[in-house]
Amino acid sequence: MANISDQQKTGASALAWFLVIILALIWGTSFILIKKGLIVYSSDELGAWRITIACLTLLPWAIKHIKQAEPRHWKFLLGSGLLGNLIPAFLFAYAETHLASGLAGVLNSLTALFTLLVGAVFFHQPITWMRMLGITVGIAGTAVLIFSGGENTNFDNTMYGLYIVVATICYGGSVNIIKYKLQGLKPFVMSSLALLTVGPMAFIYLLTTDAFGKLQHTPGAGEALLYIAILAVFSTAVGLVLFNKLIHISTPLFASSSTYLIPIVALMWGVLDGEAIHLWHYIGMVIILVGVFIVNRAK
Repeated sequence: MANISDQQKTGASALAWFLVIILALIWGTSFILIKKGLIVYSSDELGAWRITIACLTLLPWAIKHIKQAEPRHWKFLLGSGLLGNLIPAFLFAYAETHLASGLAGVLNSLTALFTLLVGAVFFHQPITWMRMLGITVGIAGTAVLIFSGGENTNFDNTMYGLYIVVATICYGGSVNIIKYKLQGLKPFVMSSLALLTVGPMAFIYLLTTDAFGKLQHTPGAGEALLYIAILAVFSTAVGLVLFNKLIHISTPLFASSSTYLIPIVALMWGVLDGEAIHLWHYIGMVIILVGVFIVNRAK
């Protein structure tokens, strides 16, 4: 029995790390997709498009499994939908109207810190010194990446990073809600129903904007919407399902540590876009990976 248990734990650990890497690739790409969408659409239009399309993507599953949610689940599904999807979609888009996409990706790593703090304050989760050490190391690596930005990094509007900080606080709340209040629901069901609670809000708001008018009359609007659609389907809908699965098979802290790897992917996209990666970038990446390892090993 012990051997079977050990094999199950090893399998779950391998799957958890695999999901972390996939999520880092998906979400690390999202910041460039946001920038591409902002070429035509305003930040609020992009946020509304994103949530609407993501909701439609998972709508068949939401309709099929809607009865699996008990009455007690719905307030937490709404909380997860608001904190984990709707609010951050608008905040990230608005922040990136004045903030470099690579820096936005770096700041996103604060999710792990706020997951820990929200869990401690609102869900009575203990904070061990090892966990704090891992978080501190990860944040230190993030700081190295921030202050070693290349010549194309825009630091004139870094105050817009505060919007991303608020978004990561929201993410931290959503992660804890999913882990401690929605454990009875499968990831696909949870994800589709959470988006169902906020999708109609996003669509109604979208109708009050000029988004559909731009799609008909503005050059490049179709291409920009394609980038937003990719963002919505993969970064929001598919990413949400995978992330919920990760939370179920690991801890909220480890699940949120996937955000440590996102800056690395974001910087790699920057290289493809003509930005240079310097020695300190690599040092920052190594520090971040050490922080992820410590968080994963912490008890």
